[in-house]
Amino acid sequence: MRVLIIGGGGREHALAWKVASSARVTQVFIAPGNAGTALEAKCQNVAINAEDIASLLSFAQKEGIDLTIVGPEGPLVLGIVDAFTTVGLRCFGPSKVCAQLEGSKAFSKEFLTRHQIPTARYARFTKATFDPTFVMAQRPPIVVKADGLAAGKGVVIAATHEEALDTIEQMFNGAFGAAGDTVVVEEFLQGEEVSFIVMVDGTHTLALATAQDHKRLLDHDAGPNTGGMGAYSPAPVVTEALHTRIMREVIEPTVAGLMADGMPYVGFLYAGLMIAADGTPNVLEFNCRFGDPETQPILMRLQSDLVDLIEAALSGTLNQVTAAWDPRRAVGVVLAAQHYPDTPRVDDVISGLNVAAALPGKVFHAATRQRATDVMTSGGRVLCAVGRGATVAEACQQAYALVTAIRFPGMQYRQDIGYRALARETASV
Repeated sequence: MRVLIIGGGGREHALAWKVASSARVTQVFIAPGNAGTALEAKCQNVAINAEDIASLLSFAQKEGIDLTIVGPEGPLVLGIVDAFTTVGLRCFGPSKVCAQLEGSKAFSKEFLTRHQIPTARYARFTKATFDPTFVMAQRPPIVVKADGLAAGKGVVIAATHEEALDTIEQMFNGAFGAAGDTVVVEEFLQGEEVSFIVMVDGTHTLALATAQDHKRLLDHDAGPNTGGMGAYSPAPVVTEALHTRIMREVIEPTVAGLMADGMPYVGFLYAGLMIAADGTPNVLEFNCRFGDPETQPILMRLQSDLVDLIEAALSGTLNQVTAAWDPRRAVGVVLAAQHYPDTPRVDDVISGLNVAAALPGKVFHAATRQRATDVMTSGGRVLCAVGRGATVAEACQQAYALVTAIRFPGMQYRQDIGYRALARETASV
């Protein structure tokens, strides 16, 4: 089997690595890939942009690709799955209309409200309809979201009314391009955040291992929101009872609601949840693909053949398969470039990758490129170092040993990834 993976980040490196491990797969192409995907067995980078759907389609037809897996949200929102399936090519991901769940915050909030799925109270505005009195009536902190895709950075938690109004003005004035033409303002929810990812075949779902992301740039959840500075799996806050409640109150009504709305959903579905003190799983956001950096620790724990699971989803038979998981914990620490998330510095040489490769665990590349014999930084989130262990503490130790081996100018990372799980682990001793 020949597989094409769309994208070039850490999620796509993990997908390529996992797919290549399947005995059924002979070749994995990654478009455009990165310096890490180029080094994996059976893998080959293809110099095609992830959003150049016409060129990707042409390549898939020419190379006889048996299965395409879409990593990032951009191609999904642009309709890559529709384009591939129209000509009879199997492509795993939701259709363009379903991808609005991620592509438009307002669409997502309206869907949640319509189908009575728990979420924060909100209002949507354009520049012409904006009412500052609504913002002033909210209790800080106030969540302000650019409606469209903003590379994981279009959410601002404003500490004051003034900051919220200033953020909204910046969004309307183009801080996030067209993504900020519409703005969603919503109440701030207290609780513990969880990444709950499932596979969907239109009707049935298969829950993957839970994970917990760390969105803020700095230790102790300080600093600006980012695309994610690290993650661990499983998330101990998700007990068996809570898992059942999330499926009943969020996942099942979402899949049923999409079907009822004439939009059967196939692909990975990521629900970013805030678990309230009373256990209510409020939906913060939907992503229509695997999370990044959650993919890296989750796939480090997946023992089943990912290709088999995806084929079951494409054939509508997810109810006939199960996923096996490594019982060990996995912790992923993101190494980011200087000045991330604003204007990350690029083109710095990364050292220590060979040292890290000899250690336990795995370093997944994200924003990297090859230049002669050097691996260079090429964006904000550069690498993700993943460790595994019987305990969260052991997984953290392995992950941070990888981090210590690697260097590039201005490298920044959080030193407290997994702190909630570590606290629970310590308390249970």
